Amino acid sequence: MVDAQGNNLVFLLCTPRSGSSLATVMLQNHSRLFAAQEMWFLMSLLDLKAPQRRAYGGGPILERFFGGVLPDEAFEKACRAFAVEAYNGLLRGGGGADMIVDKSPRYYYLLEFIDALFPRSRRIWLVRNPLAVLASYKKLGASRGGAADLAGMLEGAAFDIKAADLTIGLMRYMRYFAKPDPLAYRLRYEALVADPRGELEGVCRFLGTAYEEGMERYGERMGTAKSELYFSMGVGDPNVADHAAPHTDAVDAWKETLTKREAELYVRLLGAETFEALGYGEALAEVERWTGVRFGREPDGAMLKLRERQLAEATGCRWEPEYAMRSGGAGGAGGVLGVSGATGVSGAPSASAAPAVAADDQVRQLQMTVRALEMRLESGIREQRYLRAQLGAMKRKADWLKSAIPFGKRLSRFASAYMTGGGKK
Repeated sequence: MVDAQGNNLVFLLCTPRSGSSLATVMLQNHSRLFAAQEMWFLMSLLDLKAPQRRAYGGGPILERFFGGVLPDEAFEKACRAFAVEAYNGLLRGGGGADMIVDKSPRYYYLLEFIDALFPRSRRIWLVRNPLAVLASYKKLGASRGGAADLAGMLEGAAFDIKAADLTIGLMRYMRYFAKPDPLAYRLRYEALVADPRGELEGVCRFLGTAYEEGMERYGERMGTAKSELYFSMGVGDPNVADHAAPHTDAVDAWKETLTKREAELYVRLLGAETFEALGYGEALAEVERWTGVRFGREPDGAMLKLRERQLAEATGCRWEPEYAMRSGGAGGAGGVLGVSGATGVSGAPSASAAPAVAADDQVRQLQMTVRALEMRLESGIREQRYLRAQLGAMKRKADWLKSAIPFGKRLSRFASAYMTGGGKK
């Protein structure tokens, strides 16, 4: 079962269209692993702090509560308790599984939150050729009858979450997994489809369990309770069910799917260094031969900043710059979450620690009061600005009406003269 540190919890992290559905449908065949298609609920927990429109109102009140009154530590503990209960609730109906895989591709949105809540969780980074990911977006859009204007999405000024996935999401994962960590594992899509058994054996070793025969042949497990639950959600890659086992057909499909312009735009966005760092230097060289372009080393910083600003405005999220993984791999939470007060065997503060605990409580209360007052002050300032703007608009309107009145009187006299004069000027 999952504990408060994240033991027995596995995050499968990647950008959308990277092959996570295929990886998950094989992992869930292991007797010790429960893996639903996608969960996403940690994002909803984090978004409790973001102001939202609610039918019952109270948006500013809730914003003040989550952002000012409720301490961050209490918020994290409450979110952790909810998540642990949710994960273990799934495990209790998981047919004997004792580990759970949370595969939610857009978790690049909350990497700091994951580290704070579950420092001992294991994190698998599924890496795929970015050009193949882009081609998968195009193929999926076409299969659903939609327009697949990749060029417009990549270079357009309008916000599109898929553009954020392809740029910000990938870059965040790269920085997050930049350094080795005992609780991190890199899984390459191309290797997984070429040698599924060998790659799954490596994943199982990382998870502290043994490979089970036939995990990769997911078509043979159709009709089992776990398989039916997996496919019942109807999310993820709809094409996975078309096959019974992994295949390599999609590895080089980008060469036929993408146009020269689409490939060039995307490589310019990411920069040559990104492809080399991910291990796709060969694909980069092929695009350079195809397009006749020698790409710059660095990503397009201006476009990445635009996408990050758009996502922040759309979601209210804020990230630590250049954030890298912080885990409890070296023993403990690594300072991600502090524990206040010494405790005895019963879990209650010891007598010698009682004065310190009382002082800590007073400090927390004062901090909560200060935050609440600061938020009220900010709210008051915003309201003052709004009222001043309204007042200015009303004054401008009044001034305009005053200036129009003399003209209105003259117009009235002209009209009267016209009527009494029989229509003559």
